[in-house]
Amino acid sequence: MPEPAILVVDDEASIRRTLREILEYENFDVDEAEDGEAALESMRKKQYDVVLLDVKMPKKDGLEVLEIASEEMPEVPVVMISGHGSIETAVEATKLGAFDFVEKPPDLNRLLVTLRNALDRGQLATENRRMKQTLVEHHEGDLTPILGDSPAISRIKETVERVAPTEARVLITGEPGTGKELVARWIHHLSGRKDGPIVEVNCAAIPSELIESELFGHEKGSFTGATKQRIGKFEQADGGTLFLDEIGDMSLSAQAKVLRALQENRISRVGGDRSIAVDVRVLAATNKNLLEQIEESEFREDLYHRLSVILIDVPPLRDRREDIPVISRHFVERLARRNGLPPKPFDKEAMERLRSLDWRGNVRELNNVVERLLILSMGDEVTVRDVERFVQSGGAGANNIDGLLAQFENFSEFRDEAERLFIVYKLDQYDWNVSKTSEAIGIQRSHLYNKMNKYGIER
Repeated sequence: MPEPAILVVDDEASIRRTLREILEYENFDVDEAEDGEAALESMRKKQYDVVLLDVKMPKKDGLEVLEIASEEMPEVPVVMISGHGSIETAVEATKLGAFDFVEKPPDLNRLLVTLRNALDRGQLATENRRMKQTLVEHHEGDLTPILGDSPAISRIKETVERVAPTEARVLITGEPGTGKELVARWIHHLSGRKDGPIVEVNCAAIPSELIESELFGHEKGSFTGATKQRIGKFEQADGGTLFLDEIGDMSLSAQAKVLRALQENRISRVGGDRSIAVDVRVLAATNKNLLEQIEESEFREDLYHRLSVILIDVPPLRDRREDIPVISRHFVERLARRNGLPPKPFDKEAMERLRSLDWRGNVRELNNVVERLLILSMGDEVTVRDVERFVQSGGAGANNIDGLLAQFENFSEFRDEAERLFIVYKLDQYDWNVSKTSEAIGIQRSHLYNKMNKYGIER
């Protein structure tokens, strides 16, 4: 087990030396600092288990250091020491977060007991912090919060809380990247079905000839390639929630079967003659105008009315720019942990510049931009110059083409990376609809799938 690390802060070298000798004898790993500024510099570079801090010092005194440390590293216990002790100073130190206050010259036994108690408190605080971080990471793996306090988002949160405990079907509309899937997950999470499964189906990503098999399953031998029985998404979601994403891309024949399943709470597998009861709450989402599709005979009006008992429209990010700071801060914390980087704040001008952008990719685009700025910006905070260089200019290479090209050893590497980035960009642009993306970029869908597999591209 490593020795506890302690920082001794005092402007008198003789006192630091004496305390070092005592504490090293007691198996502490001791560092020294001769004033408040040196102390803060050391504390920012190294994680200490306890800090022993003098009150009266040049530059920054102990109370100033304590106030800053309590804000920046609250889990580190600080024991104040002073040869000019007073009740007022002790009270002030306690208010600022000091663990204890010891007068000079310290009684050795009392000092060691105080330090051991501080160690115990610090270890408990550290363990609590780790547990909270683990819970946050687990929470993020399952369900991130609906972020924002704009009137539109506040209304969505209120609607979700009211509709979730019911069995009402919900149709969620909005542009790609606005967070429709997240709204569906929160409805499931707050419902009486939360202990059951939530099964998500991206209707746009499944070829029309396979969508019925995907939803309802099939029997062995029911069509060419059906070498074994398959359980469909409706059966998988039994007792829980089925989320039909991009339902506007579903074929009319599949729409008819979904309508029948909603009416009867029963399904039949493709190639089967047995009716199977299912207990499923269906949520649906689309970035299309279904009323226009109904006019054009591309979507069933009766299915629309079955699905849209409750309508929730998620606004684009450009219509709720006041939410960008809070969303960005959340992404900074999450992405910094994921990439093993220190979280960087955005300065005021940088945040204002982010708020002024178009955000055609909505929250999904903001997530990508924040990650890019965390990785590429060089300072301790993200500045407006970083935004101009790495976002508005189109990325790292716009102002530094030599630096961009230097990372590739040969043409093959450059070509593969360029192709990968282009495919991800286009898939994102078409909300990961493979059919539409392949048509837009002029290659067959099977070729696009092959390239996605080659480059390990996943949504």
